[in-house]
Amino acid sequence: MTAAIALPGIEDRQADLRGVRLRYLTGGSGDPLLLLHGLGGAAANWIELLPSALERYRVLAPDLPGHGRSGRLPACADVTAFADVVAGLVEREAAAPALVAGHSFGGLIALRLAERRPDLVRGLLLAAPAGIGSGARAARAAILVTGYVRPGRWVAPFRHRYASRVWYRRALFRPWFVSDPLAVSPRATLGFLEGSAEHADVRTAGRALVADDPRRDLERVRCPVMIVWGARDPQLPLGDAFEYARRLRAKLRVVADCGHLVIGERPHACLDALEALERL
Repeated sequence: MTAAIALPGIEDRQADLRGVRLRYLTGGSGDPLLLLHGLGGAAANWIELLPSALERYRVLAPDLPGHGRSGRLPACADVTAFADVVAGLVEREAAAPALVAGHSFGGLIALRLAERRPDLVRGLLLAAPAGIGSGARAARAAILVTGYVRPGRWVAPFRHRYASRVWYRRALFRPWFVSDPLAVSPRATLGFLEGSAEHADVRTAGRALVADDPRRDLERVRCPVMIVWGARDPQLPLGDAFEYARRLRAKLRVVADCGHLVIGERPHACLDALEALERL
């Protein structure tokens, strides 16, 4: 376990699931909560939410296939293949039905999981979920850069030295990821860079994301859904948030002065939304 995720009560585990060696974090007690990070991320992306989540939930937070310390899927894999691996984790840990929180690409996987395995999902918290606008030209370019260039691997080696420096956070996160770089704490910065140098295959995830349009299948999602979206998200248009909310019959919370990395920039907004989801 690394310094970014060295929290009391967290265990670092691995399991073979659907042909993938999956690394995941688990800890806490209570109702199960599954946390799915975004494209090019890792389980530690949730570091700002984990301390509070561990007080209320039994948490499962995997490195998605091809990310961090997890093995890769076949190069032809689609988003459903990622969802099937995650389903295997929930079953292995006897964690069904779980609340599932997904950020960006993880939000799309969460939707596919709820669609394919409704027995495993009690409710969805979607933080800036990808999918609707991910096939647009600008989005495709950003996704492919993340998958092929992997810019995080170039800056990750310096994270422990510079995470507390304002200039470093500005250079990392603005203008592509956040609205207010100062709102991203040094701990969150470490969490977002965790695993960046270890990814085995982000390209497969990027291709799967670009190819997937979930809109025709959203009516199959029957569980309660809460959506959180940054009002100044530079990657996914706010219009996607309203379309998701309409198609899913979901509650939507738009967070002022917040970009795409809402789980790090405004973690308390996500925790509040998770609490509200349980009341739906």
